[in-house]
Amino acid sequence: MAKSESSDLASTPNAKIPVPDEIQEAIRTLIRWAGDDPAREGLIDTPARVARAWREYCEGYQEDPSVHLARVFHEVGGYEEIVLLKDIPFQSHCEHHMAPIIGKAAIAYLPNQHVVGISKLARVLHGFARRLQIQERLTAEVAQCIWDHLKPQGVAVVIEAQHGCMTGRGVRTPGVGMITSRLMGVFLEDHRSRKEVMSLMGY
Repeated sequence: MAKSESSDLASTPNAKIPVPDEIQEAIRTLIRWAGDDPAREGLIDTPARVARAWREYCEGYQEDPSVHLARVFHEVGGYEEIVLLKDIPFQSHCEHHMAPIIGKAAIAYLPNQHVVGISKLARVLHGFARRLQIQERLTAEVAQCIWDHLKPQGVAVVIEAQHGCMTGRGVRTPGVGMITSRLMGVFLEDHRSRKEVMSLMGY
C-alpha cells in the first residue's frame, strides 16, 4: 500500500473505510471453509465487518510508537526514582493463529534527567500490541523503544496475558497466564534495583 493511501485510510473513520472485493471474498471463503453459508442473512455483511475489525485490530502498523516519547519534561524537581505504570490493559493477536492475546502490562523506567507523560507509556504498548505479535517480542519491543528514546538509567517491562490460541483451541486450557519480562540498564545489572522494581510491580 502506498504511503499516501495508508495516511488517507488512517484518517478515515473505520466504519467508512472501503473494503476491496477480494478481501470480502477471502472472508466468505473462510466462512465456507468453517462450514457455514456466507450468503445467509446473518452473514451477508460479515465480510466487510470482519475486514474493518481487522483494520482496527492492526492499526499499530499505521504508526510509529516512538513518536509518543518525543516530548519530555526536564523540570522534575530533582526526582530521580522509579516511574512505574502498572496494570495497563491491552489486546493483541498472535501471529500464529491470529487469536486474541488479552492481558496487562507493567512498564517502569529510572529517569535520567527527564520524564515523559505517563499516558505515553500506555500508548507505546498499544502501538506495538495492535499488530500481529508474539508476547515475547511485544515485551522486548516496548522495552527497547523506551530505552532508545528516553535514554533512562533502566527499563523494566513485564507482561502477563492469556492467549486465545491456547484457551480456545489446541490444548483448550483456559485460565492459564503467560508472563514475560525484559529488564535493561540498572534493572538488569543491579540486584537491588531489580528487586525494587519487581516488588513495586507485584512480582
